[in-house]
Amino acid sequence: MKEPRPEARGASGFSGCSPAACQIEAIVAVDEKGQMVLPKAVRDRAGIRAGDKLALIGWQKEGEICCLGLIKAESLAEMVKQVLGPLMKEIGG
Repeated sequence: MKEPRPEARGASGFSGCSPAACQIEAIVAVDEKGQMVLPKAVRDRAGIRAGDKLALIGWQKEGEICCLGLIKAESLAEMVKQVLGPLMKEIGG
């Protein structure tokens, strides 16, 4: 599969996590119910508010999930539109 065009990656240019762009924001614990709390400082920096929907993204290595990430569902939807829009135009002629 070829790399998406830069304009199809969204305003942030995100197409993955490069070492320069990724950092550990916090260490969180999972309680007995499987719940975690995102620290307030992280929520504030990410603009996450009560009621926001987040997509949980998993990366697999050798058949097992090795990494997890969160992205706002609205941002994910916009990225999908930006990638699929041009592809649909190409398919439709």
